[in-house]
Amino acid sequence: SLFSRVVFAGDFLVGAGIYDVTGPCAQVNFMGMAQPKQTGHGIHNRLRSRAFIFMEDVSDRTSENTVCFVSVDTGMGSDIITARVIDRLQELIPEEICTIENTSISGTHTHSGPAGFLQYILYQFTSLGWVEETASAFVEGIAQSIYRAYSNLQPASVYSNSGLLYGSNINRSPTSYLENPQEERDRYADQGDTDKEMLLLKLVADDGKELGMLNWFAVHGTSMNNTNVLISGDNKGYASYLAERYFNGPDVLAGKGDFVAAFASTNLGDVSPNTDGAKCTDTGLPCEPYTSTCHGNNMVCIASGPGKDMFESTEIIGKKQFDFALDLYKDATEKINGSISYRHSFIDMSNQEVTLGNGDTATTCDAALGYSFAAGTTDGPGSSTFQQGTTSGNPFWDWVKDFISEPTEEQIECQAPKPILLNTGDLTHPYLWDPVTVPISVFQIGKLFILNTPCEFTTMAGRRLREAVRNVLVDAGITDAMVTIAGLTNSYVHYVTTFEEYQAQRYEAASTLYGPHTLQAYIQNFERITRDLLRGESSVTNAAPSDLSDKQVSFLPPVILDRTELFQKFGGVRKQPKGQYSPGEEVKVSFNSANPRNNQRIEDTYLTIDRLGPDGKTWTTVFVDGDWNTKYVWELASESGVSYAHITWSIPEDQESGQYRVCHYGTRKLPFEEGEALLSYVVRLFSWNGASYAAASLFQLSSLFSFSSPDVATSSEYKEFMGCSKTFNIKNVDSASTSTSDWWAVSSFKASLW
Repeated sequence: SLFSRVVFAGDFLVGAGIYDVTGPCAQVNFMGMAQPKQTGHGIHNRLRSRAFIFMEDVSDRTSENTVCFVSVDTGMGSDIITARVIDRLQELIPEEICTIENTSISGTHTHSGPAGFLQYILYQFTSLGWVEETASAFVEGIAQSIYRAYSNLQPASVYSNSGLLYGSNINRSPTSYLENPQEERDRYADQGDTDKEMLLLKLVADDGKELGMLNWFAVHGTSMNNTNVLISGDNKGYASYLAERYFNGPDVLAGKGDFVAAFASTNLGDVSPNTDGAKCTDTGLPCEPYTSTCHGNNMVCIASGPGKDMFESTEIIGKKQFDFALDLYKDATEKINGSISYRHSFIDMSNQEVTLGNGDTATTCDAALGYSFAAGTTDGPGSSTFQQGTTSGNPFWDWVKDFISEPTEEQIECQAPKPILLNTGDLTHPYLWDPVTVPISVFQIGKLFILNTPCEFTTMAGRRLREAVRNVLVDAGITDAMVTIAGLTNSYVHYVTTFEEYQAQRYEAASTLYGPHTLQAYIQNFERITRDLLRGESSVTNAAPSDLSDKQVSFLPPVILDRTELFQKFGGVRKQPKGQYSPGEEVKVSFNSANPRNNQRIEDTYLTIDRLGPDGKTWTTVFVDGDWNTKYVWELASESGVSYAHITWSIPEDQESGQYRVCHYGTRKLPFEEGEALLSYVVRLFSWNGASYAAASLFQLSSLFSFSSPDVATSSEYKEFMGCSKTFNIKNVDSASTSTSDWWAVSSFKASLW
């Protein structure tokens, strides 16, 4: 055999770590829906980075026998974020353990997190350019989660299990899926037009301690729709939250436990969580299937469900994933043994020669987006001017796109039948609009092979990629391999469809940047690096993408100052709670507040729900802003800097009776620092005039390019504050007979979670 690498029996060192990456929760556009008005106004639940290190248990601890996998609650991976994380790890970890080649940073694809962390122009329009506040939070949080995983490395076993989860996803472009050959579709009749398999790893230390779980299941992070303005990990973030609460126990605050549960993304390109399907909002009837329109209008064709609103839908789909993962976890008994290895390659996706099934050759193209890209999807419509399934242009938009960049005849032919709307591969001003060079890698953990891709593969595209790599493994004598795709990893280059789906030019096809043969290019390159891994050979690679940090621009205004209304104080309560509540009710409290961009409160909270102890003096925090049952909403009441915090707590049905309070924590920016006295005076004097705020923003334009979340402990520009509501009672008629013993805290919680 040509394949000389031998899989051997052996044990692993495994580490798991978690860290907060929430970033700016106010005034920054959300990444995913490309809706300029969808800017943050607070937090529903915090975003987390969850890291896992797998290492062969050998005396020589190096990156050669190690892989580092991160699932992070962001829209996608980013090449500049990945590079900065690796640089930060060199400061945190004395050994070279996680490198650019053996590290996978995979976004869960939530569409409710802050934007501005991709270094290419196309992804910066709605975020007003680069947002250093976002990027810094992501880099530090991801690096710290990896560092925690490194610090927790210990001898451990890895167990696997898999199963089919139904009722948790649908295909949002089913007519495109039908373009694939009938014979091929018949082979997946048990799953249909979306992948239903969840593949799960169970991580248990040799001393019996449960370290964590890691699983892959195909579903978009779009349960929260484009009207949402609260930071959210969406359905996968909620599933992780439930699992960590379950294993760490109810007394451990969100994000603080040792057990780490990652619900990672895979080939979710055409997979929606909105299982009630796309319907016309004006009639309730199904949309026209090929163009996803109602009476020719795509803006009223919207998918939703299964809940009555987006919060309930997120909860349902997230809990389905958690429940199924828990069952798989309990029954995971197949132990993974063997070697750990990887291969990595940077590839120029604009110029890949591919061999077709009939022996002919073709090439990929310079990046371009089609008309249907602008139409959006049924999870979130784009512009009413466009429709999905468009295979020809129109004179006006052809003129507009030619004004931006006129594609050559060769490019038009290469991308056909895609009508080019944005010829991004030819645009370099003020810097690149889309990546040219992208990273791919394959990880081996025993018989598990993880294909790390920088894009969103559709269902059938992912099946073809997995099958191609599996065939390479079978040829090498590995007949029982498990192959999964880690999506949106280390960079982002939109979608990948099959050649047949590309012909239909729905949203996913119009967003397949490098033309109709993109999938085949990825298949051939993954086959190549997998063979390299099995042979023990190095993989050919292009140079890494350029670091464009010095070219980045930002037009996001800084925080000028914070103030309260006359005779009010920061943290003062504007709206007090009632005196008594019952489980199932909502507690709502409002405070005088300040801009949360002053301090992201990473690994901290903007709110606490506290319970008074039996001594009548000691308060214990029971919930924070990372919990599902709380909402922190920030309202800018005046352009002169007056703002409020509105906190909602949905009391759980099993909440213990007792006395409670709601507290708010914030950081205000002082007005008399670094020449801001005059600016503060002008803003206060002319607070009725919105133009004064704009002028003030321009006055501080220079700070746009160096602003990051301040260290309030050392900065004299900022001052912390807090405030608490009056005490209120919760009376639970069942709580009197409920024991507060350890048995109740763990067993009852696990039995009736949510």
